[in-house]
Amino acid sequence: MPIIVNLDVMMAKRKISLNELSEKVDLTLANLSILKTGKAKAVRFSTLEAICKALDCQPGDLLEYKKEI
Repeated sequence: MPIIVNLDVMMAKRKISLNELSEKVDLTLANLSILKTGKAKAVRFSTLEAICKALDCQPGDLLEYKKEI
């Protein structure tokens, strides 16, 4: 998939655990884990906004486009 989710990278930079982020953004661990591993098919803007707020980052810090070869 050409969209790469860098949630794990931002979490490491901010030194925040999956459990802590889950509580801050009010998402289940399962749903956050699916997003973190890049297995999500979609993400709501409200979820993206909550994650960006919790991690003090921009959407572009979390999502990256890589052209398929």
